[in-house]
Amino acid sequence: MRLFIALPILLLGACQVSKDDDNGTVTAEFNQDVAENAARDVANGAEALGGAIANEVEQTAAKIENTDVDVDVDVNTADNRN
Repeated sequence: MRLFIALPILLLGACQVSKDDDNGTVTAEFNQDVAENAARDVANGAEALGGAIANEVEQTAAKIENTDVDVDVDVNTADNRN
């Protein structure tokens, strides 16, 4: 989830801003290659995270399946009706 939060910040890094003090102008350019690389990095990170979560779920399920539970039930009741 953090990766998707970071995506706008990474895309902001694709903007190149330059300031010309001589004539008082500011130029902003968007570098599509940088943006595509950032998006690809986020997608790869999300895929890796999804795989790690799936592996953890499988391991946890295997641990639960291999757990034996012993339950002792005492059916004898005491007569406490004085």
